Amino acid sequence: MISLPVADPGTPDARSPIRYLWWVARVQKWPLLVGIGLAILWWLAQALVPAALGRAIDALADGRTNVLVQWSAAIFGLGVIQAVAGVLRHRFAVLTWLGASYRTVQVTTRQATRLGATLPKRLSTGEVVSVGNSDIAHIGNAMEILLRGTGAFVAVGTVTVILLSTSPPLGLVVLIGVPLMVGAVGPLLRPLHNRQHAQRDLQGDLATRASDIVGGLRVLRGIGGEELFSARYREESQKVRRAGVRVASVESALEGAQILLPGVLIAAVTWLGAHFALDGRISPGQLVAFYAYAAFLIAPLRTLTEAADRLTKGHVAARRVCRILSLDPEIQDGTGTLPADAASDVLVDGESGVAVRPGRLTALVTAVPEEAAAIADRLGRYAPGEVTLGDVSLEELPIDEVRRHILVADNASRLFTGRLRDELDVRGTATDDDVRLALHAACADDIVESLPDGLDAHVAEAGREFSGGQQQRLRLARALAADPDVLVLIEPTSAVDAHTEARIADRLGAARAGRTTLVCTTSPLVLDRADLVLFVEDGKVRAEGAHRELLQVEPGYSATVTRGEG
Repeated sequence: MISLPVADPGTPDARSPIRYLWWVARVQKWPLLVGIGLAILWWLAQALVPAALGRAIDALADGRTNVLVQWSAAIFGLGVIQAVAGVLRHRFAVLTWLGASYRTVQVTTRQATRLGATLPKRLSTGEVVSVGNSDIAHIGNAMEILLRGTGAFVAVGTVTVILLSTSPPLGLVVLIGVPLMVGAVGPLLRPLHNRQHAQRDLQGDLATRASDIVGGLRVLRGIGGEELFSARYREESQKVRRAGVRVASVESALEGAQILLPGVLIAAVTWLGAHFALDGRISPGQLVAFYAYAAFLIAPLRTLTEAADRLTKGHVAARRVCRILSLDPEIQDGTGTLPADAASDVLVDGESGVAVRPGRLTALVTAVPEEAAAIADRLGRYAPGEVTLGDVSLEELPIDEVRRHILVADNASRLFTGRLRDELDVRGTATDDDVRLALHAACADDIVESLPDGLDAHVAEAGREFSGGQQQRLRLARALAADPDVLVLIEPTSAVDAHTEARIADRLGAARAGRTTLVCTTSPLVLDRADLVLFVEDGKVRAEGAHRELLQVEPGYSATVTRGEG
């Protein structure tokens, strides 16, 4: 029993689509080679049946009963070989298809994890989704067709040799006709390649548009923009439809060529064979064999044109995969290590001057909201910056170590499908008491109590069964349950009512006692309970102190916090 997917998919060669496909074939060479061997055996068993049938007919015509029995047994044996080899070939074909598909999913998922915040900046959501929707199937098909395609090529060569040895003119017709037939299909492949690539890009853009609409549906309804975005979606979907029709027009021409061209070749072989039989140049059995070969050649010849089509689609799909695999994260891993007492060090953003002191609840207020997000990204090393933890620069540390030590929680994060208990304890290290305390601090215990199964309740995709405020409280509980050394929260109470916000503000300090916490917020309720408030204007720290003190001495801070309402 072969288990899929494999634990380690390996390191792909993403320098070009052809190199990637070659890597996929190379890493599963033994299933591929065994499958090719079985496919060759399967095709040869079929290719030899007409020859055996012709010999049996000639033996019957000559009254040689013993020879007839021998060739009949040969036909039966070829049928058994064909059946057994066909079943095994199919099993290895499925194994090869699954292996190629799973490896593509694994390497792209691993790369998406490695890229982190870089991925949505460089590629659209739809382009990434298209890999899982269709590209993995095309790459799997490209690997699977190698089995049947190689066997078909060997079968056509075998038939050509048999025909040449029996009748050189007929053999030459096949020998010359097959390359001409494949060459005639060639001009259709390039436009098919280009149109498929254009359709893939449009599908990716459309998927991105759909994701944006679904993600912001409530906002769109609130501002009356739902109809406008629906109209844009319909317009783009029609572009995808027209691109699909253009692809289908070439595919239909290719499909027709797969029938017409082999049919013309077979008709020529049959016509010549009939004339040779009338002239006595071949026997009746050989005529039957030639006719059977003419009928048989349809399958391998069509498989060869199918191989050209699937390999073309696989090339298009591999190009998208290579585009993802060729990206490098904006933030590179370091090789340093955190000191043992890192939890007692000050986290400093050199660009703004923000210093997050250990063991304290610090609040950050910025005149421009985007500045708070930029500072949080630098502190969490999601964006480059001169950030130090004590005497150590975050650039010198591995990303995984930074993530374990510093957690940045913002409102762009999502809830995932699964058991709520697992969703709140993503590291799998929190006890039930830890989870309950985190829920209490986030004022989210009432959410759990309202669910029939409590913490065992199933969370739907993106937590869509919860309101915006409930999702925000559950995300805050998740961040608190993780219990990082440094926690950076970005507007953790922006979607809750004032009463709930006051309770969260009261409980947050106690929940993070002895830990380092930075809250990016303009909420007076939260700011009033912070140990220290930092005010940033024009990218620099302009003032720091208690909330009530800053209201009196810093006009810019007062205007930002009170929104000009005095």
